[in-house]
Amino acid sequence: MSLLLAPWARLSLLVLLLAAGGACVLLYEPQRLLSQGLPAGLPVGAATLLFATVYGLCTAAFVPRPLLNLAAGAVLGSPLGLLAAVAGTVLGAAVSFGLGRALGRSALRPLVRGRWLRAADGQLGRHGFRSMLAIRLFPGVPFAAANYCAAVSRCGWLPFLCATALGTVPNTAAYVIAGASASAPDSPAFLVSFGFIAVSGVVAAAVAWRKRHRLAAPPAPVATCGRTPRHPPVVTGVSHGP
Repeated sequence: MSLLLAPWARLSLLVLLLAAGGACVLLYEPQRLLSQGLPAGLPVGAATLLFATVYGLCTAAFVPRPLLNLAAGAVLGSPLGLLAAVAGTVLGAAVSFGLGRALGRSALRPLVRGRWLRAADGQLGRHGFRSMLAIRLFPGVPFAAANYCAAVSRCGWLPFLCATALGTVPNTAAYVIAGASASAPDSPAFLVSFGFIAVSGVVAAAVAWRKRHRLAAPPAPVATCGRTPRHPPVVTGVSHGP
């Protein structure tokens, strides 16, 4: 029993669960169930709740959110699709955050030693909501990676979930509207949503490229070729003569 409670044993269990979830996605493609529609005859509220639940489980199993957002718009339309997608996003983030905190945090916390890792951990601990909101608004950050990094950090549950619910709305809305209006690709709604997706992708790539250069290692100092550096003479107030 003590072996099962060991930090690295729990981390191994987490890795196995994530690998099993990824394998199920590759084998069964659960996202296709959403794109094919829900059972006929379901009330609107039940259909939205069912879609959000399946969406959250698929997100926790590494199904790409853009595909799920497009399916939400195609199946439920823009208003209900956005509601179901945001609710499913929060559910999937909560599942990932809970798994990471319960099974991986105790093993990975001692590895947070580098300057950048300590700075990120301190930022998430002191300004959890603001930091997670910025991460969710930036479209280039992988959703699952952000969930598990937040789980290892000192970020609290409430700031994490609130920032997720608020920060994922713009990008999610663009995909949901695109999915809802995909049958009319020349409509203003589709063109605006597709333009937002394209512009956000370009901005994310530009910011990532800029950060890449900022994080590059500084140039090595130029060697002096064996020359002894000359220091200026030290001037004191002591008299050296009669």
